[in-house]
Amino acid sequence: MVCTLSRLEGTRPLNTKPPSAPRIRFLALCVFHHQGKILVNVFDDPVTGQTLSRPLGGGIEFGELGRDAIAREIMEELGQPISDVRLLGTLESLFTYAGKPGHEVVQVYDARFDDASLYQRAWLDGHESNSSPFRARWCDSADFERTCPLVPQGLQALLHDLALLG
Repeated sequence: MVCTLSRLEGTRPLNTKPPSAPRIRFLALCVFHHQGKILVNVFDDPVTGQTLSRPLGGGIEFGELGRDAIAREIMEELGQPISDVRLLGTLESLFTYAGKPGHEVVQVYDARFDDASLYQRAWLDGHESNSSPFRARWCDSADFERTCPLVPQGLQALLHDLALLG
């Protein structure tokens, strides 16, 4: 017996994926506080041109704990091991970036670099998962007010409440 499939008019072929629906993204970010400053990546929104600051980190993979995700992300981005990872809080963020709506649940961590000399550098060179380079720098709250806001929304208030940002 031979079984054949025929495609109904107006339906998708079986080998195509449906259009992706918006989804909530789960992230782990790490502030690496030191002497009233935190380490951030400064970047521009390609649509609005607004300059933004965000701590390093990235997506939490299925089956991965947030603290493990931050250690993996920092190793991938900076090639540096970290220790003393501790959860500071969780934020939920609704935003628009590059003209598209976003929704993130962000676990905010603090940690220490194993190499203490990194705290003496003005910036750290890194690269994103797509290999594009970036330069992370140490900033205090005045930097965020003068030049570019700290994202996600609510992070600056959280860090002030914990006395980690000068």
